[in-house]
Parts: sequence; C-alpha cells; structure tokens
Amino acid sequence: MTSTPHVRVVETGESRYANHVTMGSHSLISDEPERLGGDNLGPNPFDLLGAALAACTSMTIRMYAERKGWDVQNLTVSVDHQRDRGHDTFTRIISFDGPLGEEERERLIDVSHRCPVHRVMEGSATILTETEMPTNS
Repeated sequence: MTSTPHVRVVETGESRYANHVTMGSHSLISDEPERLGGDNLGPNPFDLLGAALAACTSMTIRMYAERKGWDVQNLTVSVDHQRDRGHDTFTRIISFDGPLGEEERERLIDVSHRCPVHRVMEGSATILTETEMPTNS
C-alpha cells in the first residue's frame, strides 16, 4: 500500500466478531449483535453505514441552510435499516424546526438527497482491493 489508510479495522479478540476501528484520530468498537453470534460490544457495520448517512445528511442540510441564511433549529436525522430477501432499505427521517416556509422546507429535503454518502449508497462506488503479505518478525 502506498499510504496509511484512514480507516483501519483490527480484530480485538474480545468477541468472535469484535473489531477495533480507527478512523484518523477517532476510534470505536464494532461487533455483531448476539443473534448473529457476536457479543454486541459496539455498532454493527450496517449501523455504522446508517450513522454515516445520518451524519452526512445533517451536515449537508446545515451547510446549505447556513449558505442561505435560513434559521434551521433542532435538526435531527434518524436512519433505520431493514433487509428483506437480500435487499437493503435505509429509511431516513429528517426533522427540524425554524421559521421556514414550505418552499424552504422542501428545498432542504431535496438537498438531503445530495449528501455525498446518499449518492454513494444510491450509485455504484468502485472498491479496489489490495493484499499485504504479513511481515515475519
């Protein structure tokens, strides 16, 4: 690999599927729920994906509202994930207050569809895979 990866995942050994996830200077534990053989020590990968969608949506709406000078208050984005016969559906619920007209509200919802994570999830990203050989120490 030519550069240090921004996201790195290493098994913790604490649970069958538990991983220590580092993202730059941030870290967390990810695991599978007990019903899938994990110990539920942290969010599962689909929860992390939902969190990425929710956070990106919130940030995108906030940036747009600030550029327009709109007073958006109490912005909350919730995401639920369902899988049915191999098809994944993410349901996003956006709520906010503020002295906005219907046109501004509709525009903010429209803008939410343009958040970068939403676009990646709707489209097809390219995923390149490389392997590294372990170093013998």
